[in-house]
Amino acid sequence: MQRDPLDHKNLIYESYRIEGITKSDCRSVFLDWALSLPDGQQVRAAIEAMLERYGQAHPGHPMTEVLSEGLETAQAPRRRGGWRSRSRDPD
Repeated sequence: MQRDPLDHKNLIYESYRIEGITKSDCRSVFLDWALSLPDGQQVRAAIEAMLERYGQAHPGHPMTEVLSEGLETAQAPRRRGGWRSRSRDPD
């Protein structure tokens, strides 16, 4: 089997092969998979690719559900808190 650059550990592939895998298990697999994506890889695009590859053939599988939920929540990173640089006039 050729390695998929978006699933180089075959985590998503194998999750679909595990008999009786739970949604909770799939969430753990999903997190491991997402953290192991190549640098610079857009998560949303990777999730879409996995859903296209596996989701249609396995619509009732818990991993399909987890991937779909991930797709709904994947968004561009936003700036979080911290100080903004402001110019201050000395009094």
